[in-house]
Amino acid sequence: MRGSYLPDNSISNSKEEVRLQVFLAHSGVASRRASEKIILDGRVAVNGVIVTGLGTKVSSKDKITLDGKPVSLEEQKRYVLLYKPLGVVCSQSDEKGRPCAVDLLKEKYSERLYNVGRLDMFSHGALIFTNDGDFAARLSHPSAEIEKEYIVESSLPLPRFLAEDFKHGIRVDGVFYKAKDAEEINSHKMRVVLVEGKNREIRRVFENAGVAIRNLCRVRIGNVELGEMKPGEFRDLTQTEVKDLLNLCKN
Repeated sequence: MRGSYLPDNSISNSKEEVRLQVFLAHSGVASRRASEKIILDGRVAVNGVIVTGLGTKVSSKDKITLDGKPVSLEEQKRYVLLYKPLGVVCSQSDEKGRPCAVDLLKEKYSERLYNVGRLDMFSHGALIFTNDGDFAARLSHPSAEIEKEYIVESSLPLPRFLAEDFKHGIRVDGVFYKAKDAEEINSHKMRVVLVEGKNREIRRVFENAGVAIRNLCRVRIGNVELGEMKPGEFRDLTQTEVKDLLNLCKN
């Protein structure tokens, strides 16, 4: 089943002015918070004039450019689940020439899509893309406490109490890591559920325990599961999936 939300066209159908970062978020540039940094960096012009004030207001009749390229409101909001393959990075472009996850979507989608959250290049699995800045901001904020489920395979047998210790909390180099749930599937495989997802959390916990990770796959984000998808495959989220994801957000 395929589906997508229809956008809120109140901006495009109205002369009402909105803050520039809101306009950028509704244009699929980035989340509202990320758009604020883009403005502060002097990358956005309104009617030919660079602006860096977050209080700047614009309407659909203004000419907005980002890095010299026109920005316009998206006609349709997109919510896409990608099975990110190994060796692919989560950025819009990569200075080292590595393949980017978003490039896998460009043949099908003309909208400017960006990833909600990240997976490092040595991990694979579920990654959501959107051009809806408000949706991205709610989902990615730590206060949302959206569950993310991983299957972790180790090269060596897992330490006997690692899963239980992870659930109770482990301090590594002064940083406290705690899984919402962790369960040993067999001697070399563990299921881990995180709600905060600090940078490289699972890898640091395993490295601290002296265990090398052989395979790390994110199989679920909230109510959205990979199911039978294969690396590189993608699909639109259904309207129900999008609504349920937002309902799961605690912020």
